[in-house]
Amino acid sequence: MSITVTTWYLEQTSPADLRPAAGPPDGLRIVRSEVPSPEFSRFLYTAVGQDVRWTDRLALSHEQWRAIVSAPGAETWVAYEKGTPAGFIELAAQDGGTVEIAYFGLLPAFRGRGIGGRLLAYGVARAWDLAERVPGRTPTKRVWVHTCSSDGAYAMDNYLSRGFRLYDTEVAEEPDVTAPSLWPAVSQNKTVQST
Repeated sequence: MSITVTTWYLEQTSPADLRPAAGPPDGLRIVRSEVPSPEFSRFLYTAVGQDVRWTDRLALSHEQWRAIVSAPGAETWVAYEKGTPAGFIELAAQDGGTVEIAYFGLLPAFRGRGIGGRLLAYGVARAWDLAERVPGRTPTKRVWVHTCSSDGAYAMDNYLSRGFRLYDTEVAEEPDVTAPSLWPAVSQNKTVQST
């Protein structure tokens, strides 16, 4: 079985394109995850992506995941609300001064509360100043991202509100897959007994 998925590609070509978001909710902090951790990255990816069909990285080995999070110019910035991870933005440096927003999203309990706009604006600003933290890196000339019709309901509006411009659209048939749940016993309608 397949579904029709529309993918939109968006970009900024100047730091002046970035539009700020409203101030963060009380208790929100955005911190760079400076120690590359495949385990933490996989947790964030799974927790955010389980209900929006993120599955492309799930089959990767520990070493493959480590290579991604340890790559030069790869950064993960995590939003915490009162000490609890609320979401993340993963930046991936590319050749020629380009930075991709590889992944961005919030855990379900934190969506629709204004956190996403603040996290996206902060993360995009970090994409623009990435060369300041990566020795020998060409200054950023372009920041791009793709989102699709399977992503969260606010994703496209958030990108447009932060100053991204649409530059391409694709429509394709994709397998109708479901990302594994963080709670497999619950998703299989089983009860977990405590002992």
